[in-house]
Order: sequence, then structure tokens, then C-alpha cells
Amino acid sequence: MDIADVARRTGVPASTLRYYANKGLLTSLAGPGQRRQFPADTPERLALIALGQAAGFSLDEVAAMLVEHRVDRQMLLAKADEIERRIKRLQAMSKGLRHAAVCPQENHLHCPNFQRLLQVSSRQSKRGKAPDKA
Repeated sequence: MDIADVARRTGVPASTLRYYANKGLLTSLAGPGQRRQFPADTPERLALIALGQAAGFSLDEVAAMLVEHRVDRQMLLAKADEIERRIKRLQAMSKGLRHAAVCPQENHLHCPNFQRLLQVSSRQSKRGKAPDKA
């Protein structure tokens, strides 16, 4: 498939396709200096790349999985655990913010629930993690 066909069919810009090919995520069938041609499975590979990125994998991690034509299951489990931890932190943060929004205390700094929210946020910052990051 010609690069323009892939771009039109998938909605992925040609510049991104070239970048992915340069990083080894996609294989170009054309020789140097020729218009890039991609195999028929390119849309599927692009979908895998998008899924990997949506799950939080770096392009290098996605490339490693695609090169070997198998998925590192331990890597998937580790990412799933990371996502679960992030979800729990975000749920706690959401609960704290909702409480603060309706808290009867005139000054939020006098509210024990708000104080706990501040402490959690402070601990995560000291560990170099933002409240919404894993």
C-alpha cells in the first residue's frame, strides 16, 4: 500500500507514518529514495500502536513488542497494575475534591478530610509523582 493510501484509510498523517517507519514500528517495502510502500497489515499494526499508546506504553516499548511479533505478558500485567494504582489515586482525589466542594467548614484548611487530601498530595509530590501519574 502506498503511503498516501495508508494515510487516507487510517487517518494517520504521512509524517507520522514516516516517523513510525524510521523508529522501526512500521516496515517500508520501498528502497531508499522511493515513495514508501507498506504491507497490507499496516492498518492493523497502526491500531496496535494506538492501543499501546492509549495504555501508556512508550513508542519504544510498543516497537519492542511488535518486532518480536509477540506481546510480553509480564509487561502487560505490570501496565495493568500501574493503571489500577492510578485509578485508585484518581478516585481518592475525586472523592476529596467533591467533599471540599460541599464541605461545611468555612476554611477548608480546618476540615480533616481536606487535610488528608493535602497530605496524600504532598506525599505523592515528595516521591516525584503528581497525583494523577503512576
